[in-house]
Amino acid sequence: MGSIVPGITAVGGYVPDYILTNQELEKLVDTNDEWITSRTGIKERRILKGEQQGTSVMAVKVLQQLLEKSGTDPKELDAVIVATITPDYFFPTTANLITSEVGAVNAFSFDMGAACSGFIFALETGANYIRSGNYKKVAVIGADKMSSITNYSDRNSCILFGDGAAGVMLEPNAEGLGIYDTILRSDAVGKELIYLKGGGSVNPPTHQSIDAGLHNFYQDGKSVFKYAVTCMADVAAEIMQKNNLTGDDIKFLVPHQANKRIIDATANRMGVGPEKVMLNIQKYGNTTAATIPLCLYDYEDQLKKGDNLVLAAFGGGFTWGSMYLKWAY
Repeated sequence: MGSIVPGITAVGGYVPDYILTNQELEKLVDTNDEWITSRTGIKERRILKGEQQGTSVMAVKVLQQLLEKSGTDPKELDAVIVATITPDYFFPTTANLITSEVGAVNAFSFDMGAACSGFIFALETGANYIRSGNYKKVAVIGADKMSSITNYSDRNSCILFGDGAAGVMLEPNAEGLGIYDTILRSDAVGKELIYLKGGGSVNPPTHQSIDAGLHNFYQDGKSVFKYAVTCMADVAAEIMQKNNLTGDDIKFLVPHQANKRIIDATANRMGVGPEKVMLNIQKYGNTTAATIPLCLYDYEDQLKKGDNLVLAAFGGGFTWGSMYLKWAY
Protein backbone atom coordinates (compact mmCIF):
# COMPACT_ATOMS: atom_id res chain seq x y z
CA MET A 1 0.00 0.00 0.00
CA GLY A 2 1.33 3.44 -0.94
CA SER A 3 1.66 6.33 1.45
CA ILE A 4 -1.49 8.27 2.33
CA VAL A 5 -1.70 11.78 0.90
CA PRO A 6 -3.61 14.31 3.07
CA GLY A 7 -5.75 16.52 0.86
CA ILE A 8 -7.73 19.68 1.54
CA THR A 9 -11.44 19.01 0.98
CA ALA A 10 -12.92 22.31 2.20
CA VAL A 11 -11.84 25.81 3.16
CA GLY A 12 -13.67 28.30 5.38
CA GLY A 13 -13.08 31.84 6.57
CA TYR A 14 -14.52 34.59 8.73
CA VAL A 15 -13.66 38.22 9.47
CA PRO A 16 -15.59 40.58 11.78
CA ASP A 17 -17.85 43.27 10.36
CA TYR A 18 -16.09 46.29 11.87
CA ILE A 19 -13.55 47.87 9.49
CA LEU A 20 -10.67 49.87 10.96
CA THR A 21 -9.35 52.10 8.17
CA ASN A 22 -6.09 53.95 7.87
CA GLN A 23 -8.06 57.18 8.11
CA GLU A 24 -9.43 56.14 11.49
CA LEU A 25 -5.92 55.28 12.71
CA GLU A 26 -4.84 58.80 11.74
CA LYS A 27 -7.06 60.01 14.60
CA LEU A 28 -5.37 57.68 17.12
CA VAL A 29 -1.66 58.05 16.34
CA ASP A 30 0.69 60.21 14.31
CA THR A 31 0.40 58.46 10.95
CA ASN A 32 -1.36 58.76 7.61
CA ASP A 33 -2.75 56.59 4.83
CA GLU A 34 0.17 57.16 2.45
CA TRP A 35 2.76 56.26 5.09
CA ILE A 36 0.96 53.05 6.08
CA THR A 37 0.20 51.95 2.52
CA SER A 38 3.68 52.58 1.14
CA ARG A 39 5.40 50.64 3.94
CA THR A 40 2.96 47.77 4.51
CA GLY A 41 0.36 47.62 1.72
CA ILE A 42 -2.44 47.74 4.31
CA LYS A 43 -5.53 49.90 3.74
CA GLU A 44 -7.90 48.48 6.35
CA ARG A 45 -8.28 45.68 8.88
CA ARG A 46 -11.19 43.97 10.67
CA ILE A 47 -11.76 44.22 14.43
CA LEU A 48 -13.88 41.93 16.63
CA LYS A 49 -15.99 44.18 18.85
CA GLY A 50 -18.15 43.42 21.89
CA GLU A 51 -17.89 42.08 25.42
CA GLN A 52 -16.79 38.47 25.95
CA GLN A 53 -15.94 38.10 22.27
CA GLY A 54 -12.82 35.95 22.01
CA THR A 55 -10.97 34.16 19.24
CA SER A 56 -13.35 31.18 19.53
CA VAL A 57 -16.24 33.34 18.25
CA MET A 58 -14.50 33.56 14.87
CA ALA A 59 -13.01 30.06 14.88
CA VAL A 60 -16.32 28.29 15.50
CA LYS A 61 -17.85 29.97 12.44
CA VAL A 62 -14.97 28.57 10.37
CA LEU A 63 -15.38 25.08 11.80
CA GLN A 64 -19.09 25.15 11.03
CA GLN A 65 -18.30 26.08 7.42
CA LEU A 66 -15.76 23.29 7.11
CA LEU A 67 -18.23 20.69 8.36
CA GLU A 68 -20.94 21.90 6.00
CA LYS A 69 -18.74 22.27 2.90
CA SER A 70 -17.07 18.87 3.36
CA GLY A 71 -20.34 17.11 4.15
CA THR A 72 -19.04 16.04 7.54
CA ASP A 73 -21.26 15.11 10.46
CA PRO A 74 -19.72 16.63 13.62
CA LYS A 75 -19.52 13.14 15.16
CA GLU A 76 -17.28 12.05 12.25
CA LEU A 77 -14.64 14.65 13.04
CA ASP A 78 -11.47 13.08 14.43
CA ALA A 79 -9.42 16.11 15.46
CA VAL A 80 -9.37 19.91 15.55
CA ILE A 81 -6.16 21.93 15.69
CA VAL A 82 -6.30 25.69 16.21
CA ALA A 83 -3.21 27.77 15.54
CA THR A 84 -3.43 30.90 17.70
CA ILE A 85 -1.44 33.18 19.98
CA THR A 86 -4.60 34.89 21.28
CA PRO A 87 -6.63 32.03 22.77
CA ASP A 88 -9.77 32.79 24.74
CA TYR A 89 -8.02 31.38 27.81
CA PHE A 90 -4.81 29.52 28.64
CA PHE A 91 -7.18 26.61 29.21
CA PRO A 92 -9.59 25.30 28.16
CA THR A 93 -8.06 25.73 24.74
CA THR A 94 -9.83 27.52 21.93
CA ALA A 95 -9.89 24.23 20.01
CA ASN A 96 -11.68 22.55 22.95
CA LEU A 97 -14.28 25.32 23.03
CA ILE A 98 -15.17 25.22 19.34
CA THR A 99 -15.14 21.43 19.13
CA SER A 100 -17.70 21.31 21.93
CA GLU A 101 -19.73 24.11 20.34
CA VAL A 102 -20.31 22.16 17.11
CA GLY A 103 -21.01 18.83 18.84
CA ALA A 104 -17.84 17.04 17.68
CA VAL A 105 -18.05 14.65 20.60
CA ASN A 106 -15.57 12.12 19.19
CA ALA A 107 -12.81 14.57 18.30
CA PHE A 108 -9.71 15.44 20.30
CA SER A 109 -8.51 19.02 20.00
CA PHE A 110 -5.69 21.33 20.98
CA ASP A 111 -4.16 24.75 20.28
CA MET A 112 -0.77 25.34 18.68
CA GLY A 113 1.28 28.50 19.14
CA ALA A 114 3.82 29.34 16.45
CA ALA A 115 2.75 32.96 15.88
CA CYS A 116 2.44 33.94 12.20
CA SER A 117 3.78 30.55 11.07
CA GLY A 118 1.19 28.77 13.19
CA PHE A 119 -1.09 27.66 10.39
CA ILE A 120 1.69 25.90 8.45
CA PHE A 121 2.92 24.22 11.64
CA ALA A 122 -0.62 23.10 12.48
CA LEU A 123 -1.36 22.01 8.92
CA GLU A 124 1.70 19.76 8.85
CA THR A 125 0.68 18.34 12.24
CA GLY A 126 -2.83 17.62 10.97
CA ALA A 127 -1.43 16.11 7.79
CA ASN A 128 0.65 13.68 9.81
CA TYR A 129 -2.44 12.48 11.68
CA ILE A 130 -4.01 11.70 8.28
CA ARG A 131 -0.80 10.01 7.06
CA SER A 132 -0.82 7.74 10.10
CA GLY A 133 -3.94 6.04 8.74
CA ASN A 134 -5.70 6.32 12.09
CA TYR A 135 -7.62 9.53 11.35
CA LYS A 136 -9.87 10.45 8.42
CA LYS A 137 -11.08 13.99 9.09
CA VAL A 138 -8.93 16.66 10.72
CA ALA A 139 -9.88 20.35 10.82
CA VAL A 140 -7.01 22.86 10.96
CA ILE A 141 -7.83 26.48 11.76
CA GLY A 142 -5.75 29.63 12.11
CA ALA A 143 -7.44 32.28 14.26
CA ASP A 144 -6.30 35.37 16.11
CA LYS A 145 -7.86 38.38 17.79
CA MET A 146 -4.79 40.57 17.54
CA SER A 147 -6.74 43.64 18.65
CA SER A 148 -6.75 42.10 22.15
CA ILE A 149 -2.95 42.50 22.48
CA THR A 150 -2.37 45.56 20.29
CA ASN A 151 -1.33 48.89 21.81
CA TYR A 152 -3.31 51.49 19.88
CA SER A 153 -0.96 54.26 21.00
CA ASP A 154 2.05 52.58 19.33
CA ARG A 155 2.14 53.94 15.79
CA ASN A 156 4.60 51.29 14.62
CA SER A 157 2.53 48.23 15.55
CA CYS A 158 -1.14 49.25 15.73
CA ILE A 159 -1.27 49.82 11.96
CA LEU A 160 -0.36 46.20 11.23
CA PHE A 161 -2.91 43.91 12.80
CA GLY A 162 -6.48 42.78 12.31
CA ASP A 163 -8.72 40.00 13.59
CA GLY A 164 -9.83 36.98 11.62
CA ALA A 165 -10.05 33.20 11.28
CA ALA A 166 -9.88 30.65 8.49
CA GLY A 167 -9.07 26.99 8.04
CA VAL A 168 -9.27 23.77 6.07
CA MET A 169 -10.56 20.22 6.35
CA LEU A 170 -7.99 17.48 5.74
CA GLU A 171 -8.91 14.00 4.51
CA PRO A 172 -7.06 11.14 2.77
CA ASN A 173 -6.95 11.70 -0.98
CA ALA A 174 -7.16 8.67 -3.26
CA GLU A 175 -5.83 10.60 -6.29
CA GLY A 176 -2.57 11.58 -4.64
CA LEU A 177 -3.53 15.26 -4.44
CA GLY A 178 -2.62 17.07 -1.25
CA ILE A 179 0.30 17.98 0.96
CA TYR A 180 3.57 16.70 -0.48
CA ASP A 181 6.35 18.37 1.46
CA THR A 182 6.92 20.77 4.34
CA ILE A 183 9.94 22.57 5.78
CA LEU A 184 9.63 24.01 9.29
CA ARG A 185 12.20 26.06 11.20
CA SER A 186 12.43 27.86 14.56
CA ASP A 187 15.04 29.85 16.45
CA ALA A 188 14.72 31.96 19.61
CA VAL A 189 17.25 34.48 18.29
CA GLY A 190 14.31 36.86 17.93
CA LYS A 191 13.07 36.63 21.51
CA GLU A 192 13.99 40.25 22.24
CA LEU A 193 12.85 41.54 18.85
CA ILE A 194 9.22 40.41 18.79
CA TYR A 195 7.33 39.29 21.88
CA LEU A 196 4.48 39.47 24.36
CA LYS A 197 6.25 39.47 27.71
CA GLY A 198 3.30 39.57 30.09
CA GLY A 199 0.82 36.91 31.16
CA GLY A 200 3.04 33.83 31.32
CA SER A 201 4.82 32.23 34.25
CA VAL A 202 7.81 34.62 34.03
CA ASN A 203 5.66 37.76 34.18
CA PRO A 204 2.23 36.81 35.54
CA PRO A 205 -0.40 39.55 35.50
CA THR A 206 0.10 42.24 38.12
CA HIS A 207 -0.71 45.92 38.34
CA GLN A 208 2.96 46.56 37.61
CA SER A 209 3.06 44.33 34.52
CA ILE A 210 -0.05 45.99 33.13
CA ASP A 211 1.27 49.50 33.81
CA ALA A 212 4.54 48.54 32.10
CA GLY A 213 2.66 47.46 28.96
CA LEU A 214 3.95 43.89 29.12
CA HIS A 215 0.61 42.52 27.92
CA ASN A 216 0.81 44.32 24.58
CA PHE A 217 2.54 43.03 21.47
CA TYR A 218 5.98 44.54 20.79
CA GLN A 219 8.39 44.25 17.90
CA ASP A 220 11.55 45.91 16.66
CA GLY A 221 10.14 46.40 13.19
CA LYS A 222 13.35 47.03 11.24
CA SER A 223 15.18 44.04 12.69
CA VAL A 224 12.23 41.69 12.29
CA PHE A 225 11.78 42.84 8.69
CA LYS A 226 15.39 41.88 7.84
CA TYR A 227 14.99 38.40 9.30
CA ALA A 228 11.57 37.91 7.71
CA VAL A 229 12.70 38.86 4.21
CA THR A 230 15.63 36.47 4.35
CA CYS A 231 14.04 33.50 6.12
CA MET A 232 10.69 33.48 4.32
CA ALA A 233 12.25 33.88 0.89
CA ASP A 234 14.93 31.27 1.63
CA VAL A 235 12.53 28.60 2.86
CA ALA A 236 10.17 29.13 -0.10
CA ALA A 237 13.06 28.80 -2.53
CA GLU A 238 14.34 25.74 -0.64
CA ILE A 239 11.09 23.80 -0.95
CA MET A 240 10.92 24.57 -4.67
CA GLN A 241 14.48 23.36 -5.22
CA LYS A 242 13.86 20.26 -3.12
CA ASN A 243 10.85 19.32 -5.27
CA ASN A 244 12.36 20.36 -8.64
CA LEU A 245 9.83 23.17 -9.13
CA THR A 246 10.22 26.36 -11.14
CA GLY A 247 8.13 29.50 -11.15
CA ASP A 248 6.30 28.16 -14.21
CA ASP A 249 5.13 25.13 -12.21
CA ILE A 250 3.47 27.20 -9.50
CA LYS A 251 -0.16 28.31 -9.72
CA PHE A 252 0.05 30.47 -6.60
CA LEU A 253 2.40 31.50 -3.84
CA VAL A 254 0.30 31.71 -0.66
CA PRO A 255 2.35 33.95 1.63
CA HIS A 256 1.82 35.13 5.17
CA GLN A 257 0.36 38.62 4.91
CA ALA A 258 2.67 40.64 7.16
CA ASN A 259 4.11 43.22 4.79
CA LYS A 260 3.84 43.56 1.03
CA ARG A 261 7.58 44.18 0.68
CA ILE A 262 8.30 40.83 2.35
CA ILE A 263 5.78 39.14 0.07
CA ASP A 264 7.34 40.74 -3.02
CA ALA A 265 10.83 39.63 -1.98
CA THR A 266 9.63 36.05 -1.52
CA ALA A 267 7.91 36.01 -4.91
CA ASN A 268 11.01 37.41 -6.61
CA ARG A 269 13.19 34.75 -5.00
CA MET A 270 10.81 32.05 -6.26
CA GLY A 271 10.65 33.50 -9.74
CA VAL A 272 6.88 34.02 -9.76
CA GLY A 273 5.16 37.16 -10.99
CA PRO A 274 2.60 39.22 -9.05
CA GLU A 275 -0.25 37.48 -10.89
CA LYS A 276 0.73 34.28 -9.06
CA VAL A 277 0.74 35.76 -5.55
CA MET A 278 -2.29 35.57 -3.28
CA LEU A 279 -2.73 38.98 -1.68
CA ASN A 280 -5.37 40.32 0.70
CA ILE A 281 -3.23 42.28 3.17
CA GLN A 282 -4.84 45.48 1.90
CA LYS A 283 -8.22 44.30 3.27
CA TYR A 284 -7.35 42.51 6.49
CA GLY A 285 -3.84 43.52 7.59
CA ASN A 286 -1.86 40.90 9.49
CA THR A 287 -4.25 38.41 11.10
CA THR A 288 -1.28 36.29 12.27
CA ALA A 289 -2.17 32.58 12.07
CA ALA A 290 -5.24 33.33 9.93
CA THR A 291 -3.52 35.04 6.97
CA ILE A 292 -2.64 32.01 4.84
CA PRO A 293 -5.99 30.20 5.16
CA LEU A 294 -7.81 33.52 4.59
CA CYS A 295 -5.95 33.77 1.29
CA LEU A 296 -7.07 30.25 0.37
CA TYR A 297 -10.63 31.22 1.29
CA ASP A 298 -10.57 34.42 -0.77
CA TYR A 299 -8.98 32.74 -3.81
CA GLU A 300 -10.89 29.43 -3.62
CA ASP A 301 -12.84 30.08 -6.82
CA GLN A 302 -9.57 30.57 -8.74
CA LEU A 303 -8.16 27.20 -7.72
CA LYS A 304 -8.48 24.02 -9.77
CA LYS A 305 -7.78 20.40 -8.93
CA GLY A 306 -4.07 19.65 -9.31
CA ASP A 307 -2.85 23.26 -8.98
CA ASN A 308 0.58 23.55 -7.37
CA LEU A 309 0.68 25.87 -4.34
CA VAL A 310 3.59 26.96 -2.15
CA LEU A 311 2.72 28.28 1.30
CA ALA A 312 5.33 30.39 3.12
CA ALA A 313 5.37 32.17 6.48
CA PHE A 314 7.56 33.87 9.05
CA GLY A 315 6.58 34.72 12.60
CA GLY A 316 7.57 35.52 16.15
CA GLY A 317 9.73 33.05 17.95
CA PHE A 318 11.27 33.18 15.40
CA THR A 319 9.34 30.56 13.45
CA TRP A 320 9.20 30.08 9.70
CA GLY A 321 8.30 27.47 7.14
CA SER A 322 7.02 26.52 3.71
CA MET A 323 4.75 23.84 2.29
CA TYR A 324 4.21 22.38 -1.16
CA LEU A 325 0.77 20.97 -1.97
CA LYS A 326 -1.49 20.09 -4.87
CA TRP A 327 -5.03 21.43 -4.62
CA ALA A 328 -7.37 18.49 -4.21
CA TYR A 329 -10.73 19.72 -5.53
